[in-house]
Amino acid sequence: MASLVDGFGRSFPYLRLSLTEACNFRCSYCLPDGYQANGRPSFLGLDEIRHLLRAFAGLGMRKVRLTGGEPSLRKDLPEIIAIAASTPGVRKVAMTTNGCLLLSKVRQWREAGLTALNVSVDSLDPQRFHAITGHDRFDEVMAGVDVALGLGFDAVKLNAVLLRGRNDDELPQWLDFLRERDIAIRFIELMRTGDNHAYFERHHVRADTLQRQLQDGGWTLTPRAADAGPALEYRHPDYRGRIGIIAPYSKDFCAGCNRLRVTARGDLRLCLFGEFGIPLRPLLQSDDDHEALMGRIATQLGLKAAGHGLHQGNSGITPHLASIGG
Repeated sequence: MASLVDGFGRSFPYLRLSLTEACNFRCSYCLPDGYQANGRPSFLGLDEIRHLLRAFAGLGMRKVRLTGGEPSLRKDLPEIIAIAASTPGVRKVAMTTNGCLLLSKVRQWREAGLTALNVSVDSLDPQRFHAITGHDRFDEVMAGVDVALGLGFDAVKLNAVLLRGRNDDELPQWLDFLRERDIAIRFIELMRTGDNHAYFERHHVRADTLQRQLQDGGWTLTPRAADAGPALEYRHPDYRGRIGIIAPYSKDFCAGCNRLRVTARGDLRLCLFGEFGIPLRPLLQSDDDHEALMGRIATQLGLKAAGHGLHQGNSGITPHLASIGG
């Protein structure tokens, strides 16, 4: 049977599925002017998602992460979570959210079958959070995080995009935060996309600078699970929390790639910064197309490149991260 292995011997047990391109935040590094709909987009429906996940699971996918835009803007999100959780072969159902509905909805998501949660928190300073996201909702988001920590998730993690001059001096505050909390913060190196070139030049800071600070402070690198995301995770005996670093500009970053992406409109993306998408939607309409769908997914992996072109300033067809879920 076909499987999710590419020409470089990499396997892909991890799927990132975008549920919508829409987002209600205006993060300075992604959608500073807010979400602008392109026509009247039609995103994948419940039956299409069911067909899609069944095919990927049949090929060896074991973990699915629901992304956006902002996935919680989908009113049918609990049904989508339940579909993912009930798909034979799927062991982990994760989601990345800006936290806008976390406080009111996270219990419902957990009951539907969500097993892991990532929440974007780009600063521990409420004023900086407001400046970066365009929303004065820091306290509300963090209250939702506190609720999530008590619901028995396999993991609750926070994501922060590293920004020079905006939040790159906050490591001491994060260390205080992590000392007694069983939570992980993942610092993500700012990536250049199709429409943020000037912003990237002003605010990009290399993640290896932070890595050196952690190593000098006694933090040690831990082994990476087969279906884990791209973060290098560090632990310290004096802290309950963990720190992850996502460094897309680091040497050999793509050698450990284990994830594929499907856009909210049903295109398979072999790389976040790839040059093309492969339409799967025509094969998501009927059970009769199940084998053909699996075949299309498996054969397209032969086109996956060894790595991205970010070092050459090539961000592919990704205009901004909300368009594909990061």
